Order: sequence, then structure tokens, then C-alpha cells
Amino acid sequence: MIEGKIVRVSGPLVVAEGMLSTRMYDVVHVSEKRLMGEIIELKEDLASIQVYEDTEGVGPGEPVYATGIPLSVELGPGLIESIYDGTQRPLNIIREKAGDNITRGISIPGLDRKKKWRFKPTKKKGDAVVSGDIIGTVKETSLVTIKIMVPPETGGTIEKINDGDFTVEETIAVIKDGNEKKEIKLLQVWPVRIPRPFKKKLSPLEAL
Repeated sequence: MIEGKIVRVSGPLVVAEGMLSTRMYDVVHVSEKRLMGEIIELKEDLASIQVYEDTEGVGPGEPVYATGIPLSVELGPGLIESIYDGTQRPLNIIREKAGDNITRGISIPGLDRKKKWRFKPTKKKGDAVVSGDIIGTVKETSLVTIKIMVPPETGGTIEKINDGDFTVEETIAVIKDGNEKKEIKLLQVWPVRIPRPFKKKLSPLEAL
């Protein structure tokens, strides 16, 4: 993990040195408080960081930890019924753990890792699939059914597909492409600055 050092703080903007191997829009954790931030400018070994939490008490000399991961969101069952802040921290869970005030540096996954969801496959072993194909469904609420799709840049033949109750991190299917095997889960992590692929856009038919 790359560790830089803060040289300047101006409100939510933090400048850190020693960040030569980092990339634009990567997530970093600022100071020992682990405040979440995003690299918005790189110049030689200096990184300008937009911090998404209060930087009060943070000053020069404190560490900055690079994750090497772009700012991303978690997609899957549980998304519709949750309430989030701007970085997809679940506010209802934070309130249970920390009370009415959001503790600085608190990090909680966007989707519940323990809750099990009923997955019903719509494909079977041996079926050929490509990116975007629907392989099954999950009923998230009484009104909303989530369609589980083959992730982008993934395709091949379904070697295994399960029917039952699963957490978002458990494998629901395995897709084989040549000598490579890809485990499919209910959870997909997607960088926020990369548009999701689509087959076509549907124009609205009625005005709101």
C-alpha cells in the first residue's frame, strides 16, 4: 500500500506528497482517522484529494493511504431498500452502530454481507451466455424483482448454477470460457466514473 504525507489542508481539499504511483480518481484514506477521499489531480508526486468527510483536526505531516481502487459502488440485492449518503454508506446501519451522528472514518459496506437472498435461476448448466444475459432473479421487495445479469466483459458456458438462498458474496454460478472460470455472485462492484454498458436506451413515452 502506498503511503503519502499531507503537506497542505484547505477545507475538504488535501494535498499529499509521495503519491507518485497512484492514479486519478483512486480512493485514499486520509490521516489515522481514515477519512475517505478521492484523488482529483496528480502533479509529479503531489496528489490533490477531495475528502468526503470533515477534515477538522487534520494537518500536515499526517499519513495518506492509497487503496489503488477507484471510487466504486456496490450493485445487487439490498440496494433498493437501503438509504445511503453520497459515498454509499448505509445510513440506517450507521445509525444502529454510531447513533444519529456519522462517526468520521466509519466504513460500512454498501450491501449487507450477512443477509441471504432467494436466487431463482433462469438459465441452466450448459447454456451459452454473454455479458448482460439474465441468469436468474432475486425478489428484493414485494414490488421489486432484481434481474441478475452476467457481468460486463464476461461470457462463456454455464458450468454450474445454484438455486437457493445466498449472501451477496456467495457464488451463485460458474461460467467457463476456454480454460478460464468466472465465479458469479449477486454482488457487482462498479467504478462510478465508468458508464454501465447498455444494449439500447428506451425513450420515455409519457410526461411525468
